[in-house]
Amino acid sequence: MKKIAFYTLGCKVNQVETEQLKEEFIHRGYEIVDFTDEADVYLINTCTVTHVSDRKSRAIIRRAARNSQALVAVTGCMAQVAAKELAGIEGIDLIVNNLDKENIADIIEELDPEQERPVIIECSPDKARRLKPILYSRQHKRTRAFVKIQDGCESWCSYCIVPRARGPVRSKLPEHVLQEIEQLLSLGYREIVLTGIHTGFYGKDLDNWDLLRLLNKILTDSKGDYRIRLSSIEPLEVSQELIDLIGDNPTRMCRHFHIPLQSGSNRILKDMNRRYRREYYHDLLQGIAARIPGVALTTDVMVGFPGEDEKDFQDTYDLIDSLPFMDLHVFPYSRRPGTRAASITPQVSPQEKQARSQKLLDLAERKHKDFISGQVGQELTLLVEKQTGEHDYTGLSDNYIEVSFQSPYDVCGELIRVRVEGINAKRVEGIWNTGTQNPNKQQLFRIGWVNTGRSR
Repeated sequence: MKKIAFYTLGCKVNQVETEQLKEEFIHRGYEIVDFTDEADVYLINTCTVTHVSDRKSRAIIRRAARNSQALVAVTGCMAQVAAKELAGIEGIDLIVNNLDKENIADIIEELDPEQERPVIIECSPDKARRLKPILYSRQHKRTRAFVKIQDGCESWCSYCIVPRARGPVRSKLPEHVLQEIEQLLSLGYREIVLTGIHTGFYGKDLDNWDLLRLLNKILTDSKGDYRIRLSSIEPLEVSQELIDLIGDNPTRMCRHFHIPLQSGSNRILKDMNRRYRREYYHDLLQGIAARIPGVALTTDVMVGFPGEDEKDFQDTYDLIDSLPFMDLHVFPYSRRPGTRAASITPQVSPQEKQARSQKLLDLAERKHKDFISGQVGQELTLLVEKQTGEHDYTGLSDNYIEVSFQSPYDVCGELIRVRVEGINAKRVEGIWNTGTQNPNKQQLFRIGWVNTGRSR
């Protein structure tokens, strides 16, 4: 039995695609091993969204290439946009573009051992390509199941390399999405996360389909005790109908919107080619918070975009401060050759980027604490994710709070109801009545703590 090891960098979509590749190699008789173990094949799924991502990708590739007996294969976004650069790293055998990533098992097994290395599989974006359904044969390590419904982006934000790295929008056929979900539910998953490179553009390349229609189809056709979570969605794609759908289905739809902001300055938003204004974003999020009590609002924000001055940054800070965010992801601008922003001047110094990032991270911590404080007295539904001690477990609420609690039962993968009773520093205390699981023993258990800095 051949052994294969994977390493994934970057976004949730990359992680989903790696899980799909694992399934393909398992079907072919491979054993999945840890990346630190000896393997016959090392497969690195790269990211190139920032210069830090590039550096990490190169470091992991070089680590794998030290094993001269193994086949080293590289795919992902860096392989798509910088194949010739990667070809200069000694020890790489195969470089595969993003669009052919799903075929990498065939490519590896058909490699000619006499062919000069590295072999580079290049292709141009093809709008006719459809995403293949992936039917898992077993549960993977995650308790939440991710379904990639879409790939590609055509927004061309001025700072972003993703349209070049991922190609045009390609939507998975709705019947294939339903097929995947039904299979995952049969394996015991209780949360389905719908993800994509530009999730809100689902159906752009299909006749009479969009994200809202897909969600309605899932809710109607896929019955069972499970919930759906949406991954990131752009501001201009959050319609009132979508907000109402989530608000009207509290047991099936997670109260969580991740809506990238990037900047709170209208001038910078225009230079970013973001196509909305700060006033629109403010009204959108306030409307969501008013319509869906307890909703978790999270966002991405960039600091140090070329030309961003103190007033632009203050506009961003003030807008975020005025909104009921649960959490922020703060990123310093990273210059990407091949993007329009790469030539915009003046560039902001690294020191100023760091100072502005820290101010927003401090604001994010305060916002998160305020959100948690607002949950006192509320009953939350947790998906129990893992056991951390003899009676200790962690779970994720529908509104994205990671909680540790105690239970005498193994409840991993289950949905349970917990009432938040109070907060002591970073500890959130609550009560879970386990009597529904063991009718002979009515017991109350206190929540241990909530992680106020959840990593995504």
